[in-house]
Amino acid sequence: MITLTDNAASKVKELIAQEGDDALMLRVAVRPGGCSGFAYDMFFDTDRADDDLSSDYEGVQVVVDPSSAQLLNGATLDYKDGLQESGFAITNPNAQRTCGCGQSFS
Repeated sequence: MITLTDNAASKVKELIAQEGDDALMLRVAVRPGGCSGFAYDMFFDTDRADDDLSSDYEGVQVVVDPSSAQLLNGATLDYKDGLQESGFAITNPNAQRTCGCGQSFS
């Protein structure tokens, strides 16, 4: 299952607060597509399937479906806000090859 850094958890918590719905969870998924074969998908969700895996990071519920969890095992979601890099980024030890955009892997 994916883990969140403190920076990522804080930013997600801030975005959920802006949405005004404390029931929102962060869903992280891997979908076929992108220029390298698989693409990351992250969005807020209120629905949880019976077989979803979930974890809590500083009050942020992270939900992953079982198929995606296999590809995200050991991955880390980070958030950076700087001149060189800004935004969310996933570091995934399961990715053999990544795309230049950082949103696609194989």
